[in-house]
Amino acid sequence: MSWTDERVDLLKKLWSEGLSASQIAGRLGSVTRNAVIGKVHRLGLSGRATTSRMKTHRPRTRMANVKRPTNKPRFVQSGNPAVRALYMDAEAYVPPAEELVIPLAERKSIQTLTECSCRWPIGDPQAADFHFCGRNKVPLLPYCEVHARRAFQPAAPRRRDRVETETPAIAGPLQTVPEKQNA
Repeated sequence: MSWTDERVDLLKKLWSEGLSASQIAGRLGSVTRNAVIGKVHRLGLSGRATTSRMKTHRPRTRMANVKRPTNKPRFVQSGNPAVRALYMDAEAYVPPAEELVIPLAERKSIQTLTECSCRWPIGDPQAADFHFCGRNKVPLLPYCEVHARRAFQPAAPRRRDRVETETPAIAGPLQTVPEKQNA
């Protein structure tokens, strides 16, 4: 099949009407979609007529223009209600430097865990002294209150939200910490 002047004129006409390459190939007959695309490219036909689908396009509102609510904690709006109750009137949780010391009588192994036992693992599972917390757990959670606060941290505000709401503190002169020297 060769591209005659009549076929090229028909191609240009159909292309300007907004038909797809597959539809044009079907109308021309004995030519593939890729051949139509190649010929359109070689002819430099880039302008397309607008289709009805293009005319109905409505521009989306930009997210930058949308006002976001500020000063609302994120964990109140979403997440597990059982975890949410732990943080309602509490300050930010700071994990202890050391793990809670569980008396030997309260320690639980995998075989002695009950439905109401805290399942927080303590130690190396391959070591002989490995155990679970075993305290009474918070309803609907697998951990006691201390371990639930440690496991389920409230969502931190996004960085851009923090920049808008926080005011920079005036700091004194920088202090450097002396490095330990190896003897």
